[in-house]
Amino acid sequence: MEQFKYRQSAGITALSASIADFQYKKHCHEEYAIGVTLRGIQQYHLDGSLQSSRQNGVMLFNPEQNHDGRSHDRSGIDYVMIYIPPKLFLEMLGKKEVVLFDTPIVYDAGLRQSILKLTKAIFSGGPEALCQELLLGLAGHFSGVELRSVGSQDQAFVHKAKEAIQGNLAHVLKLDEVSTLFGMSKYQFIRAFKASTGTSPYQYFLNCKVERAKQLIEQNRDVYLAVTECGFVDLAHLNRHFKNIYGTTAFEYMSHVAP
Repeated sequence: MEQFKYRQSAGITALSASIADFQYKKHCHEEYAIGVTLRGIQQYHLDGSLQSSRQNGVMLFNPEQNHDGRSHDRSGIDYVMIYIPPKLFLEMLGKKEVVLFDTPIVYDAGLRQSILKLTKAIFSGGPEALCQELLLGLAGHFSGVELRSVGSQDQAFVHKAKEAIQGNLAHVLKLDEVSTLFGMSKYQFIRAFKASTGTSPYQYFLNCKVERAKQLIEQNRDVYLAVTECGFVDLAHLNRHFKNIYGTTAFEYMSHVAP
């Protein structure tokens, strides 16, 4: 049986999930995503290669890093994840410049236990002050994880392209207008964007719409406002795309994050 539980505390979102047949479609998250495989073998494509996280594996995803996800077999998987906004993550580490994980999966007992303590506190309704302390404690366990700084010179096109796409999420993506900003045909723009990000402009646009809907649900506890503001046809339309990324519908997610 598929099961997805979300809770929030200390500025982060925690997920506890069990899946067997369910498969995430290719997507990304704005946050750093850090998780632990508790049971089974979790598989996903990341940067063109297939990754397999076995029991006790700690999975490390960078912001906007495209991936899918599934269980290796029908026996299923259990796992937990935490999603940490980039600004908060860098503050935790005492970093001023953006850093990225160099290794997608590590087997580090200290890091694993720190993640599990934090998720347990969040799902048990522990005081936010405790969750904040555990989050700060988590930062100390990244000393053994390889991190690399991001160069800015090759990020200009991607940054401007993403800004252009994000600027009109409530309407249909008009690639002719976006590509003109860069002096490209729409086909040149599609190729350049996919080569730089690993995903198509439309898939990125759709992912941003769902991400924005999630934020609106968290802020307003109003799933129908998210439908309207993000330009979805109706709730069923939003629910379908939301489930592909988060494993649960937008309406169900609203009940998870409601106070």
